[in-house]
Amino acid sequence: METIAIFASGNGTNAEALVHYLTNIDDISVALIATDNPHAGVLQRAERLGVRSLVFQRKEMANVAFAEQLREQYQVTAIVLAGFLGLVPESLLRAFPRRILNIHPGLLPDYGGKGMYGDRVHERVLEEHCKVSGITIHLIDGEYDRGSTLCEVRLAVHPDDTVDTLAERIHRLEHTYYPIVVADYLTRPDLTPLA
Repeated sequence: METIAIFASGNGTNAEALVHYLTNIDDISVALIATDNPHAGVLQRAERLGVRSLVFQRKEMANVAFAEQLREQYQVTAIVLAGFLGLVPESLLRAFPRRILNIHPGLLPDYGGKGMYGDRVHERVLEEHCKVSGITIHLIDGEYDRGSTLCEVRLAVHPDDTVDTLAERIHRLEHTYYPIVVADYLTRPDLTPLA
């Protein structure tokens, strides 16, 4: 059984899509939704969905005690980032090796890195007149938007796309594919159990 913590910093639409999908997977449970933003909309979503929530300060993440709290108090075996804007510290990478997943609203590595999130990605795609955009689902390493790619889904950029229309279509891809990829990855028979 895999027990996940969903980390989010904003509204939480991806977190909600994950909860809805993963509650139907026998071998996965959602332990909590965690955020570094005490005003994040994801907190209201967590309450409405009946999922425990945890608000923390970003500096706490680097403390080994934070990873221990996730593992011991909440029995977390994997972390799924869903619009979480912070860099994951080494202490969490060590505590959850190859068990921290992220989704990015663009194709990596070209449209990623520090400061490249949300509408900033779509603005750049449109500024560069790209014909294709998409999402990238990947494992986390110690850098922004790096790590092994698990899935990439592309879509055509329309000539009349705006940041808003492109963002809306990217969100639909995220809500459709991220939960499926998370479930598939965490239920793989060759995934090393968390010690």
